[in-house]
Amino acid sequence: MSSLAEISSDFLKSAQQQIQQDLKVALDSFSMPESLHQAVYHAVMLGGKRIRPALAYAVGGLKENVAGWAAIRRAAVAVELIHCYSLVHDDLPCMDNDSLRRGQPTCHVKFGEDTALLAGDILQSMAYEVITSRLFDESVQSIDSTIILKQVQILATASSKMVGGQTLDLQSEGIAIDQNTLEAIHHNKTGALILAAITMSAVTTFDTASNEMQKLKEFGRAIGLAFQVQDDILDIIAETEVLGKTAGKDLQVEKSTYPALMGLEQAQHYASRLHQEALDALAYFGNDADELHQITQFLLKRKS
Repeated sequence: MSSLAEISSDFLKSAQQQIQQDLKVALDSFSMPESLHQAVYHAVMLGGKRIRPALAYAVGGLKENVAGWAAIRRAAVAVELIHCYSLVHDDLPCMDNDSLRRGQPTCHVKFGEDTALLAGDILQSMAYEVITSRLFDESVQSIDSTIILKQVQILATASSKMVGGQTLDLQSEGIAIDQNTLEAIHHNKTGALILAAITMSAVTTFDTASNEMQKLKEFGRAIGLAFQVQDDILDIIAETEVLGKTAGKDLQVEKSTYPALMGLEQAQHYASRLHQEALDALAYFGNDADELHQITQFLLKRKS
């Protein structure tokens, strides 16, 4: 997938293949001690749904923008590196203390807590190095540096919100909180990085104050929260072998979740409502948003 026109009809599969290739190129461009290199590869290359990169690609596909494609690919890599760092740190004993991720031992289980911590640290730095690099430029004209600066600002803000959301999430374990508080947690912990993937791609094409940007932000906020609601639901109804991580963990540590707050059936209804809000925002783009529709439907029906 070297241009936006090459996104296939099987969009998610194509996006996963593209980001896997680009992640490898990015990781191979960095020099680091071998033990750290192995831990970073373990954290990044074992798979995953790659929803954030797919969203970046799909937003890029709303309007043909060959000059911006390299910047979109860099943004997709960067946001996935930040996501992977967050998972490594989230799994640590001082956080959620998980031993399974993507069907494999978590990074600290395989490499030790010290190396896992450092792997997460370097993934953060690498994300910003990738955005500001010339990676994937090839023969295409380089994009304006002001757009790169916007992408850096978007990702930095989202990363800070994600950490704040994680803090509030940990503080809310074992206590009763209301829906407004729960949504404040997840708009930050989960939603901020999903919205960042969308807007980092969008700034290569659309003006910040445009109707297109506003509709994409509406879509991102709805789909980001829907993603978390569905995650909470799957923790209850899915099996560990399907999830690739320990099922029922939220209940074990008394996390504040949507099923715990409103019941499983109401949480499922709420997820459907949020997905409809996302689709309503996409209606502005008509048939041009087909790939974003595909992602939205996948997230509603996913089993892991």
